[in-house]
Parts: sequence; structure tokens; C-alpha cells
Amino acid sequence: MSLYKQWTENLESIKTQEDYQAFFNEYMSKETECYRNILQAKNPVIEGKIKDLAEKNNMTAVEFMGFLDGANSSFKEALILDDLSEESEIKTELDFEKLLWNMHDAKAEWLYGMKEWEEIFNEEKRKQIKKEYNRSKIVVKGDKIGRNDPCPCGSGKKYKKCCGK
Repeated sequence: MSLYKQWTENLESIKTQEDYQAFFNEYMSKETECYRNILQAKNPVIEGKIKDLAEKNNMTAVEFMGFLDGANSSFKEALILDDLSEESEIKTELDFEKLLWNMHDAKAEWLYGMKEWEEIFNEEKRKQIKKEYNRSKIVVKGDKIGRNDPCPCGSGKKYKKCCGK
């Protein structure tokens, strides 16, 4: 069975809120440490065998697969997770800007709030990424069409006699 399948089955097997909380408290502390190591090294390249990378980050291979699953949308080229086993060699590169954006999107304050980001981006750049993220989430409502206004389809009729029926 692939590591990714094991990871998803582990998640699906959680039945109670207490088990869920316990699982993610343990996992998130390991995930945070993994990101901390990457940011401290200032090296966006993740390279090596899955089992060796997991061991280096004090994780099981399945937990490291969970890390890769979470980070996959932040890689310059996404990994095909279903194909990976403990012996698989990977070489991938994180896009730090996309990673910070995705951490905001996941509402993972414990990750985007890490002090290690100060060594990657200055405060102004971090604020700019946060501002762009916030701006992308704003919903702009268009002008309301009045029933006696010309129909926007271009027919020349009033909206109420055309598309507004």
C-alpha cells in the first residue's frame, strides 16, 4: 500500500473529536518543526529518500507523506503522491511566497507566524503577501440591474421584458 493511501486511511479512521484532536496536536508539532528546519536552512529544495527525510524530521514515513500532502500545492512542481513509497527518491522545490500564501489560506497562524519567516522575507514583503491574500478573498458584488434598465444581454429591451422574466 502506498504511503499516501496509508496517510488518508489514518485520517479516515479517526472517529471521535478527542482522537482527532490528539492526532493533529501530535502531527502539527512535527509539521511545524519540519517547516522550521526548512526555513532556518533557507533552502527550498527537499531532496532524498522519503524514509531518510522522515527520520531527519523525527517523523514516520506516513507522517512525512502528510507533510508532503500539505505542502504539495506550494512546490514549484507538484509531486504525484500516490506513486511514492519509503524508498522513493524525491527532489522538489518549495516556492516560499506560495507557501506563505497557502499558510494564510489554511488559516495556519502557528505556521505563518513563525519567526523563521523573518529570515526569508522582510516584514514589508510578509505584509504584502498577507494583503494580497486578503484582497483575493474579498467578494465584490456587481451593480444591481433595475427592472426598467436596458437588458445587459444587448437585446435593447427592458430587463423586465427580456432576461428578467
